[in-house]
Amino acid sequence: MNERGFTLIEMLLSVGIIALLAGLTTPVYQSFNNRNELDITAQSLASALRRAQVYARSVHGDSQWGVEIQSGAITLFKGSVFASRDTTYDEVSVISSSTAVTGTSEILFAKLSGAPASTGSVTLTDINNEVRTVTINAKGMVSY
Repeated sequence: MNERGFTLIEMLLSVGIIALLAGLTTPVYQSFNNRNELDITAQSLASALRRAQVYARSVHGDSQWGVEIQSGAITLFKGSVFASRDTTYDEVSVISSSTAVTGTSEILFAKLSGAPASTGSVTLTDINNEVRTVTINAKGMVSY
């Protein structure tokens, strides 16, 4: 009699190899995912700063525009200060909980000129201590 199939040892060996490969690749995937979220956050922040500057230069809504950076969100807002802003114009980008934010928390842009009221940098750090820094200079250039 010629029976076909897998033996128990072959099945256990196959499952063991798959489990070993999964165990070895999971930390690499998590590290990649954290780094990707950090890069996306840096790009979102730079984009919000540039958009606020464009809105201020074009006098969109006849107002100043700014960006508020908090630990959970990046908010593009209309107004001269975040506390008394017009919330109907808010554009919010969520920041991953694995990303820590330090540095300048509010950047305002002047109407017509688009010049920033203050300069500085925002440092984004993930749980693997990878760092991205977004800087705005006195002329309004955003770099990261």
